[in-house]
Amino acid sequence: MKEFVVIGLGRFGSSVARSLMKNGNEVLAIDKKEERINKLRDELTHVVEADAADGDVLESLGVGNFDVGIVSIGDDVHANILTTLILKEHGVSQVLSRAVNEMHGKILTRVGADEVVFPERDMGERIAEHLLSENMLDYIEVSPDHSIIEITAPEFMVDKTLKEINLRSDYDINLMVIKRGDELNLTPGGNNKIREGDVLVLLGENKQLESIK
Repeated sequence: MKEFVVIGLGRFGSSVARSLMKNGNEVLAIDKKEERINKLRDELTHVVEADAADGDVLESLGVGNFDVGIVSIGDDVHANILTTLILKEHGVSQVLSRAVNEMHGKILTRVGADEVVFPERDMGERIAEHLLSENMLDYIEVSPDHSIIEITAPEFMVDKTLKEINLRSDYDINLMVIKRGDELNLTPGGNNKIREGDVLVLLGENKQLESIK
């Protein structure tokens, strides 16, 4: 069992923290916004309201003892970079940081991030990897208005082909992956038929995704 510290509890960070917890890992979740802390206090074991860009604060929380640090701060690039640097300076062996663009990603790499994540580029193959891993993500925020979600096939899709469902034309939603048991279809086409129990990975506008859940 690994110990994770997740810093930044927006939709992306909170989803990561929940998924890690569900799979039996120890998780320390940190955010400086009280409303986010209160929302997750009953769901996560260790939730702390703190400014992660303050090295003394992170040191007092013992972040150097964690196996993996996940920096998911998305609304403050400076804090994101500084927090990444602090985690590495405190000896966290593996740090994964969220980047908002290519330049941001290059800076994160230079300050020590072991892996840089670009949620807006997490398409089929990357989602497939997460579906096969223990730390499965069911939600990835691409932008304030667009997301990637993993859902069980809704009833209205069952026993219909993708051509009949017409997700792209009718809903402006892209189907990226179909998971059926241990089988993955990374290139679903119009003749593929959805079966009951299929798991779908979809990319689209949030309000459109909500309409088909």
